Amino acid sequence: MTRKFDDSRLVIASHNAGKVREIADLLSPFAVSVQSAGDLGLPEPEETGATFAENAILKARASAEGSGQVALADDSGFSVAALGGAPGIHAARFAERADGVRDFDWAMEQLHEASAEAADDQAWFTCALALAWPDGHVEVFEGRVEGTLAWPPRGDRGFGYDPIFVPRGSTQTFAEMEPDAKHAISHRAIAFAALIDACFKPAE
Repeated sequence: MTRKFDDSRLVIASHNAGKVREIADLLSPFAVSVQSAGDLGLPEPEETGATFAENAILKARASAEGSGQVALADDSGFSVAALGGAPGIHAARFAERADGVRDFDWAMEQLHEASAEAADDQAWFTCALALAWPDGHVEVFEGRVEGTLAWPPRGDRGFGYDPIFVPRGSTQTFAEMEPDAKHAISHRAIAFAALIDACFKPAE
């Protein structure tokens, strides 16, 4: 049986400010006080999983054990069909320069150059959410949104690879959309809908 979330506090197991903000926005209808792993000074575990779900579980369990609170982790990535689904689970690491700093403008240019000659412009975002309790129990939910690559990058909203992704059925990139419009259709929103339906109840 799926375990219900019945606490008033939740740790978002991330040090990514954009991701934390987006998850906090999705949780806004619920009576939950949110802190990030970064706020709590919790270390980022090494992401050694072979799938989005495995990495999300690693991060959620690390924050739950480190904080003594229920923790929610997101592992998400961007995949390009012409590159065989790369960078996929390595999307964040793909953006790291030699100095270890993540540079998504550079990463988007690398993806464009690598796939520019290909006939297939399909791309997709995948998200796995893991909700972990301090006792080790975990619930996992996944979402995926299909679309196409855009070049040059467009829009200054969102984060990561949002400026080069146009979701199916839209003419705007994720980075051009109003946050509410993106939240309604994103990979994270799809996974969140399943999470909320299974584990949360609206604030009274």
